[in-house]
Amino acid sequence: MVNCNPSRTPVDTESKLKTDGDLVFDPTLYRNLAGSLQYLTFTRPDISYAVQQVCLYMHDHREPYFSAHKRILRYVHGTVDYGLQLFSSSITYLVAYSNADWAGCLTSCRSTSEAEYRGVANAVVETSWLRNLLRELHTPLSFATRVYCDNVSVVYLSCNLVQHQRTKYTK
Repeated sequence: MVNCNPSRTPVDTESKLKTDGDLVFDPTLYRNLAGSLQYLTFTRPDISYAVQQVCLYMHDHREPYFSAHKRILRYVHGTVDYGLQLFSSSITYLVAYSNADWAGCLTSCRSTSEAEYRGVANAVVETSWLRNLLRELHTPLSFATRVYCDNVSVVYLSCNLVQHQRTKYTK
């Protein structure tokens, strides 16, 4: 892969990974490559989604998935000189966005209120942790955290603390 042609993106956005294809001859190589890519996501968050998608198929090591691994490697090879520049900022607020879809259903984009509510609850938990971390780093936030959600029923549920009959099974 040293002299490979670089890829502009880590994922082929035009097609989905298919469950057919020949089995990869060496499953150990497949798993080692997947583990190495997972380790690489610590310093390359831009490949996190692509690595997560190929790691969904660790139990079924087929050629299309191995090709997806190689595409990620070609992307990393082509972007090895890229970097992030972080500058100080005077922003003293934290914003979170939450959007849950129903099992990744691309055709209908359905979502349930419970899934959306859990997404908002997870966003609140994560931002609470971040606020505590910033406080420990002596960078307290002066404003409340804003959490945005695109589901009206979840906004109503979040504002009304009374447990209703229809939502009593929401965990």
